[in-house]
Amino acid sequence: MTTKKYFPLAFIAFLSTTLMSCKLIEGIFKAGMWTGVIVVVLVLALIIWLISKVFGG
Repeated sequence: MTTKKYFPLAFIAFLSTTLMSCKLIEGIFKAGMWTGVIVVVLVLALIIWLISKVFGG
């Protein structure tokens, strides 16, 4: 594997460790329910996009 293929995997690992924090979720929803919903949808879209790039999408 080249560095190009390792980067998305490392990025997904980084996101999964940082975005699962209860404090982050609390902060997002403190800003407002719709802000929280939009952020969650954007993060899920980013994760799905990254997974599709890793697996040749």
